Amino acid sequence: MSVVEALILGIIQGLTEFLPVSSSGHLEIVKALFGNNAVAEESMFMTVMLHGATALSTIIIFRKEIMEILTGLFQFKWNEQTVFSLKIVLSMVPAAFVGVVFSDQIESLFGSQILLVGFMLLITAALLFLADKAKTTDKGVSYKGAIIIGVAQAIAILPGISRSGATISTSVLLGVDRTKATRFSFLMVVPLILGKMAKDLLSSDFTLAGESIIPVVVGFIAAFLTGLVACTWMIKLVRKSKLTYFSIYCAIVGLIAIVASLI
Repeated sequence: MSVVEALILGIIQGLTEFLPVSSSGHLEIVKALFGNNAVAEESMFMTVMLHGATALSTIIIFRKEIMEILTGLFQFKWNEQTVFSLKIVLSMVPAAFVGVVFSDQIESLFGSQILLVGFMLLITAALLFLADKAKTTDKGVSYKGAIIIGVAQAIAILPGISRSGATISTSVLLGVDRTKATRFSFLMVVPLILGKMAKDLLSSDFTLAGESIIPVVVGFIAAFLTGLVACTWMIKLVRKSKLTYFSIYCAIVGLIAIVASLI
């Protein structure tokens, strides 16, 4: 993998992890355009590092909220932070279950499956459009809502379904306040990403050549910096009900991917 390709993949990962347009779908499309021929270990390590970069971006943007949650938990009392943490744990269960039980089937979906990506992007577009039309409320995430949002996150494992788009849209459609929905959506994925990174790093035998390190570093930095910008931008966009623009974008890219795959 060249430095230029790593830079582009990093920028795309940083932007699309937070913007509701599917990071996995865009990475699959870009890899197909590049004719990515990287060996499995190199490709997997790059994927792990890019997701680690965006997880770090989330931690920095929400560092105040994360510190408040950790402080509240260490008080060992039934307080607001404990309740929020329990809801985060509940939201993680569906995706963790799917990721562990169906890991082989999921892996088979990633490999320039552009037709699948195209159809899933159309589903993302529909979700975003519906969410943008939902009424604005000041409700928070309930326990039942956390599980439903978690199911949406599990479905978003499919390439082309935006994780942030699916979880934020589901939250808003359940009547959750847009700002609270965005905050919950971004915080709920951090433990999953860190857990997935640990699993991949421990279970895989990465033997990268010296020349492969530089592209990984470049990709990591690019994903981290663009992730900081995209995360901050997304919070403002959801609050102002601007999801329709992303709905149109996903629909256009999805249709192009479908046509391209058929041709």
